[in-house]
Amino acid sequence: MFNLKPELVARLERVLTSVEMLLPRPTAPVDWSVCHAASWRRHSFSGYLEPVRQTDTVTLPELLGIEKQKEVMTNNTLQFLRGLPANNALLWGSRGTGKSSLVKALLNEYAAQGLRIVQVEKEDLIYLSEIFAAVENEPYRFILLCDDLSFEVGELSYKMLKSALDGSVYSAPENVLIYVTSNRRHLIPEYESDNVGWKYVNGELQQSEAMEEKISLSDRFGLWVAFHVFSQDRYLEAVRLCIEREARQRRVEIPWAKEIEREAIQWSHDKSKRCGRTAFQFSRHWVGRYLLGGR
Repeated sequence: MFNLKPELVARLERVLTSVEMLLPRPTAPVDWSVCHAASWRRHSFSGYLEPVRQTDTVTLPELLGIEKQKEVMTNNTLQFLRGLPANNALLWGSRGTGKSSLVKALLNEYAAQGLRIVQVEKEDLIYLSEIFAAVENEPYRFILLCDDLSFEVGELSYKMLKSALDGSVYSAPENVLIYVTSNRRHLIPEYESDNVGWKYVNGELQQSEAMEEKISLSDRFGLWVAFHVFSQDRYLEAVRLCIEREARQRRVEIPWAKEIEREAIQWSHDKSKRCGRTAFQFSRHWVGRYLLGGR
């Protein structure tokens, strides 16, 4: 036995504590038979999949005003689930128009058929190869979801995603598809200076190198699915559905009235946006106030 001095013992304990902080925390594997979604959590130089205990309960019929988008994404997801050719998808457009909700609704619709979701933050895209390795041998089909994504030029995570979509050494396994939502069609901010450098080649106008590079990432998604703001009629229809849903969950009846319509329109003006998110927020405001008043 060695007789170590107390100072040396204390120093060794500090070193061991520091090393333990760097090591990945011990976690149990995700039980995908009961867990439908997980998030990648970074820890030190690696990370782990953490089960999402409660997911959004939104369903496809509840999403109004995006019928074409639902059709495209439903078909693509069903192709993927059945082992048929399917595309990675970029869902882009105005904020609050149902991009993320559509992906969550697809999970609720097809979880029983083996669909699962792994959500990844932009900063964690550098761990794509580890995430792919964690799920590639599972008997499920995974949507890797990166929500509300945008990049600045030169970011490492941009290059990693580009490589994964391009079929390089970081390409996704056969049971993984990538869905990204963004307010930007090309995922990168565009500037007036990007248009400098356009030129004619063999009589055709070709984009500048700056624009070519900015478009190169979005071009790697097989599907571009655009989302736009609602018409007023669509918005009011969404408000009605949201109020009915809130009332149904609380087992009360809330009759539709012109007063609701007027306030809903004013609410959208204050928010400067007619979309599903605005309708949902107004419905919670109205139903909460209605029930608080004891009506």
